[in-house]
Amino acid sequence: MAYLKKTIFTAASGAALLLTLSSCSDAENASGLISSPEALVDAISAARPGDVLTLANGTYTDLEIVFTGEGSADAPITLTAQDKGKVILSGYSSLSLSGDYLKVSGLVFKDGQTPGKAVISYRTSKDDLAYNSRVTETVIENYNPPLRSEVDSWVLMYGKNNRFDHNYLAGKRNTGVTVAVRMNTEESRENNHRIDHNYFGPRQILGSNGGETLRIGTSHYSRSDSKTIVENNYFDRADGELEIISSKSGLNILRNNTFYKSRGTLTMRHGNNTTVEGNVFFGENADHTGGIRVINAGQTVTGNYMEGLKGTRFGGALVVMNGVPNGPINRYDPVEKARIENNSIINSDNIQLGAGSDEERSAPPSNSTFSGNLIYNEDGRDTFTVYDDMSGLSFSDNIIGESTDQKLKTGFTKKPVALNRANNGLLYPQGADYGVPRDLKVTQKAETGPDWYPKSEPFVAFGSGKTRAVSPGRNTIFDAVNAAEPGDVIALAAGDYTVSRMLEINKPLSFTGGGAANLVFERSALFQIEDGGSLKISGLNISGREAPDNAGNSVIRTSPYSMMENYRLEIESCNFEALDINHSFNVISAAKSTFADNIEIKNSTFKDVSGYGLMLDQEADDYGIYNAEYLTIENSKFENIGKALVTYYRGGTDESTFGPHFRLTGSTLTNIGFDKRNKTGAALLLHGVQVTDITETTISSSKPVIINHTVGEPKTNITGNVFVATPDVQVTELNSVFENTAVIKNNESRAK
Repeated sequence: MAYLKKTIFTAASGAALLLTLSSCSDAENASGLISSPEALVDAISAARPGDVLTLANGTYTDLEIVFTGEGSADAPITLTAQDKGKVILSGYSSLSLSGDYLKVSGLVFKDGQTPGKAVISYRTSKDDLAYNSRVTETVIENYNPPLRSEVDSWVLMYGKNNRFDHNYLAGKRNTGVTVAVRMNTEESRENNHRIDHNYFGPRQILGSNGGETLRIGTSHYSRSDSKTIVENNYFDRADGELEIISSKSGLNILRNNTFYKSRGTLTMRHGNNTTVEGNVFFGENADHTGGIRVINAGQTVTGNYMEGLKGTRFGGALVVMNGVPNGPINRYDPVEKARIENNSIINSDNIQLGAGSDEERSAPPSNSTFSGNLIYNEDGRDTFTVYDDMSGLSFSDNIIGESTDQKLKTGFTKKPVALNRANNGLLYPQGADYGVPRDLKVTQKAETGPDWYPKSEPFVAFGSGKTRAVSPGRNTIFDAVNAAEPGDVIALAAGDYTVSRMLEINKPLSFTGGGAANLVFERSALFQIEDGGSLKISGLNISGREAPDNAGNSVIRTSPYSMMENYRLEIESCNFEALDINHSFNVISAAKSTFADNIEIKNSTFKDVSGYGLMLDQEADDYGIYNAEYLTIENSKFENIGKALVTYYRGGTDESTFGPHFRLTGSTLTNIGFDKRNKTGAALLLHGVQVTDITETTISSSKPVIINHTVGEPKTNITGNVFVATPDVQVTELNSVFENTAVIKNNESRAK
């Protein structure tokens, strides 16, 4: 039975307002324009094989389409748009389909969120699934709930023999996989689905587990076969979490997909006998770009190309995991009978063998082969890291460049390699056939998604808009912010500015002052970054002397509510002072459920702050969630900070993220952390930070630097610093029995 829920419909100008639907013989198609929800219900109920149901152009709000029917292989029932891309589904809209031989095309989901578990579902109830059905040339863009922690999926595939192709999916910001193949009933196993020629556009860093772009199965059914084919898709900066594709079932084929600057890996997380073939990974030297991760038995990894990948640990260019002997279904099964052959790994940082080796993951690969691969780095480095006994992985006929220190000797030929870039965009060795085949066809971005929908950039760059000149005055800045467009620069003339209204930043904006714009503010914050906002300030002198005489002020804070869009914050050549009118006055405060892609502070000074410099510790539930991916402080001075300069927190032991990252260099810290309310007991508290780099910095008369390692293989480097009348750095392993890996050297300690 077809039905629709509450709907508001606005027809496009000139769209027909009545339904024409004719019955059809074997050689006929019914056609017409459907311009009301009721007409669509009737059309679906009456549809016969070969019918085409055409939605009139316009915007449908809160439209939950339940598309059922019984078509045939030669005559599917089709639901489509009058003009592809001009039927917009917004608000609480969704599509579910069940039956046989159904086809949907030309729809656009945006400016809304799913009312249920998924935007598109290949079932209408637990018992009514789709078979032999297809969703094609459909768009889901920025279709998210208001809470980033709310879990949903954009596409859930059930049933058998279904296809999802030539679709556009970009801008998923909340928790939940973008596309998932579900196997929770027998009717959805050995499904033979095909997922092809889709454009998986940018997905922002989630900052927690649950951000896969594509998942096939779950651990509960991971020892069952899915037989899903994933081919000729383009993954463009799909950065959600460690696993871009998570294969959690058996006998899948993942081939000829292109991954561009995407953080994470194609991971065979569960299931056996999957083939990964002819995929291309272009990392472009971007941080944490990875390739393929091998786990479980019978996996085939052949003819894949990996270039410019900078990922480490589980996110390396090629990772072969250790497994858990006779482990439970949700853990890591050992690698057995794997074939890793004829792959090219070029100018990529890390090949990890036996990764994750510990007391639990104690089983190294066995009965497996590593042959005919080309490994080349122009700097001559050996990129292999071997964590365990590799006698179960047989190496033969591999070519490696002239590396300076080669850990693996047998099965590798060290020789000069000269590379040329072929017409398909890949590098091949001159005069030799090593690595991937020369006829490998690389899936191009233009070949994926609907050809009628533009693939837009997700970010507005600072300074990309107009420059708006502002003169001194009481609320001249506020007026300029209201008038500004994304990317604009608000250029403050020299002089004094009193800001009596908080500046709510809901778009990317830059503020410049040339070092001569002096700002005081009268509210509890000067800037509040709202959803969609990013902020860059340079050359401003900011004083808190006119702020309210209350506890808990901030110069810059995020919205107190969940922010769906990640933000950016950059501070350069600014001076901050008199942030001590009352206690707990912070420079920067991040709220729970907000996330910064990066926070940068350069060439700035901060003096007399009663609270924290940067408070990034509000994700305290220990679920592996945190407030910012990158925090960088360069060439800056901090004096008289009452609490910690930085409190940066990522709790829990989940291994699905790469951050947080912290870098402090070329700076001076004096008298930090002595306020009685500083519960951290530190000048810097870094809890669960994955990458820490503190160099060429002087810390005087301050509380200690405290670092807590919580998970994974954190990289902590503290070198070339001077500590004056300050306790030694404290590094603690909270969840590991091994000695910590922190590098602490070439530092100078002085009493005065």
